[in-house]
Amino acid sequence: MIMFDRTFAEKHKVGITLLQTASKWNTETSGMNAQMIEKDSYLWNAFNTVNPSSSDQKVGLSSGLVERQLQSYMIRLNYGFNERYMITLSGRWDGASQLADGHKWDFFPSAALAWRASEEDFIKQLTWISNLKLRLGVGVTGNAAVSPYATKGDITSFYLPFNGMKDLVAYTTNEPYYMGTQLTMANPNLGWEKTTQWNLGLDFGFLNSRIFGTLDLYWTRTNDLIMFTNIPTLTGFPGTYSNVGKTKNHGVELTLNALPVKTAGFEWMTSFNLAYQKDEIVELAYGKNDMPDNGLFIGEQLSVYYGYGNDGIWQEDDAAEMAKWNANGYNFTAGNIRPHDTDGDYQMTATDRIVIGNRNPTTTMGWTNNFSYKGVELAISMVGRFGYTFNTGGEALTAHANQREIDYWTPQNTGAMWQKPIMGQATAGSKDAFSSLLGYRKASFLKVRNISLGYNLPKQILRYATLSHAKVYAQVINPFSLKQSVDGFDLDTGRTYFNRSFVFGVEVGF
Repeated sequence: MIMFDRTFAEKHKVGITLLQTASKWNTETSGMNAQMIEKDSYLWNAFNTVNPSSSDQKVGLSSGLVERQLQSYMIRLNYGFNERYMITLSGRWDGASQLADGHKWDFFPSAALAWRASEEDFIKQLTWISNLKLRLGVGVTGNAAVSPYATKGDITSFYLPFNGMKDLVAYTTNEPYYMGTQLTMANPNLGWEKTTQWNLGLDFGFLNSRIFGTLDLYWTRTNDLIMFTNIPTLTGFPGTYSNVGKTKNHGVELTLNALPVKTAGFEWMTSFNLAYQKDEIVELAYGKNDMPDNGLFIGEQLSVYYGYGNDGIWQEDDAAEMAKWNANGYNFTAGNIRPHDTDGDYQMTATDRIVIGNRNPTTTMGWTNNFSYKGVELAISMVGRFGYTFNTGGEALTAHANQREIDYWTPQNTGAMWQKPIMGQATAGSKDAFSSLLGYRKASFLKVRNISLGYNLPKQILRYATLSHAKVYAQVINPFSLKQSVDGFDLDTGRTYFNRSFVFGVEVGF
């Protein structure tokens, strides 16, 4: 790295940075395994006791070497005038060995402008403003996250009998009869995935920085996404890595810190962050056509649930509609789950699948409060996620034991959340073929993640013990939730259970 910084005429600050990096990763692996080893005490250093030709011991040997390199060059120019106006221009040239020949290198520029408004005379007159800075930036970043050799087209070896001989070495790209896993097809055109992002930001501080934080708005556009794509099996391969399609994303992030109370004995510090983002697929491998086999759809978010929808639960008044379904081999009765018939043919086929919801939350938040009073410290942290879909898997309702108490359908409770119970073997699953369709629920949660209480011993006591500080504390992790939109689940872990921990400790310094 070479850096140059110089200030001219007390107001003009110029900086130049030159950077070159080269990284290399070599991963070597080796392994050996066998069954029916004579003694438990025989380890790797006694592997000569096994018989490689024995079909009972199933001896296996393996080794491998994976190499990857990344090389980069960067230049950055900075200019600032009078600590008020700043501009930064930069460019990176990155080369990744795992990409295809002719596509390993690419250029990634960026530019940023900043105006420190709080240094202007007309802002300095407003004494309640401590800091005010406006930022605008645009830049391109690259992603080469693909396995080494993915563009080369692997071959693999295996043993097979041939012409009366056995254990002859053969090589192939894909041979399902002899291979447990299938190789991907080579792509000689795989290059960088590139994302262009615009960012508009504001740094602020008020009341002598008793309140301060940042506000950022951003818009991104990603081209040539690196994705594994399913391809027709007649090619001899299940899929390949390709640069397919475009996505866009926008969001806003707010970080707010404040010191609401500060007295001689008591202090309250709070920190709050809130983020909203939404992504959308613009194009895919075939332009404006969806890729349902990969779960990708134009106009939808990147990670969605795709499958059969539902129209609630069949009721007695739906007898005429149920008859049309049952004429096609179904056996619907009142209380069963009513699947959503997208194409109106009274059958559930692949054409009836729909996008059910987004897997990832669109809004996240966190809030931490720290209180201190005469050596006593209390910290409370909260987290929340909102605006997504969670799949519970539905309720089997086999009318057996170990069923949690839920709101299920009966002739007297037709507005229930879940379908009616049907007697059946619990281990065989629900007797309602569409029981899982009611498992998709709108998800959001707000929970207290951590509560910590501590006491710092007074300095008068520490002098007698020759300690610089001493603190006793207690902490509880995951104490409780304020909101869980899906009954029976902790949406923070995505499970029906979570760990609640209690910690007690002493911290001393000498």
